[in-house]
Amino acid sequence: MFVKQTCVKAREFRIHIDSPSAYKLFRSFFVKTLADTYNAGPLVIMCIGTDRSTGDALGPLVGERLHKTCRHARVFGNLKEPVHAVNLEKILDNIRDTYENPFIIAVDASLGPSENVGTIKIAPGSLKPGAGVNKKLPPVGNFHITGVVNVGGFMEYLVLQNTRLFTVMKMVDIISLGMRDGLDIFFGKGQ
Repeated sequence: MFVKQTCVKAREFRIHIDSPSAYKLFRSFFVKTLADTYNAGPLVIMCIGTDRSTGDALGPLVGERLHKTCRHARVFGNLKEPVHAVNLEKILDNIRDTYENPFIIAVDASLGPSENVGTIKIAPGSLKPGAGVNKKLPPVGNFHITGVVNVGGFMEYLVLQNTRLFTVMKMVDIISLGMRDGLDIFFGKGQ
């Protein structure tokens, strides 16, 4: 099964990157989640991760694509200026000081069971960055997007370093294009 709506009440969606319609499903679920949660505040996309680890580069790679093409949101986190454990709290403080009642969409890589590798999750509420590698960081986002890049549970740092770039890049393509086009649809400039 390529698509699973795991909880109707919470509106959590999971899409596998090997689904022939992964991009269209992602875009549709992204627009639906945005419509259900957006509070009309300034839109901020926080792409979390580091370019120093293949598995953890999902966020900065999505940010790299979006900061060049996204017209509807301010994007934080890309390859040049990643948002990671060292600067996350400072950047969150800066966002809260700069924008009144910002609406934050968080994007991050995650680890999970082997059957979930290659799955992208869209869900309302914040994510806990660094949870997969036992870091204690503040929750981020009004809703979040995560990509399960590899198997978790043992030697997480090594697993992230040995993640297939192909898997990460396929997720980057689906997420960045789906978010860009989804925002155009949501704000009335797309089909």
